[in-house]
Amino acid sequence: VQLQASGGGLVQAGDSLRLSCVASGRTGSTYTITWFRQAPGKGREFVAAVSVSRISANTRYGDSVKGRFTISRDNARNTVFLQMNSLKPEDTAVYYCAARLVNLLSSRDQDYRYWGQGTLVTVSS
Repeated sequence: VQLQASGGGLVQAGDSLRLSCVASGRTGSTYTITWFRQAPGKGREFVAAVSVSRISANTRYGDSVKGRFTISRDNARNTVFLQMNSLKPEDTAVYYCAARLVNLLSSRDQDYRYWGQGTLVTVSS
């Protein structure tokens, strides 16, 4: 499984940005894709996750992004999106998407085997 994250950039506080994570390879129809982020000098933080099966999808959000970020997926394109609204300077980080081949949500990075390369989001004040 390969993951390609994109969509990062430099924005101002209050702006919006949408990240994309395209999955390729043997993903199957049942999987979980999660966004993590890592700010300079800090540990990896769980952002949002979506678990996908043929008939349903469940989501989970980190406390710091609830109400501002929305995770969604396009099954036909094997793509997961992270819509980020009302961005704050503290959202500045490298954002990584990660995958596991079960539809079971987890906020622990050690539960994910596949990782994308990361995309940088910088929010200026």
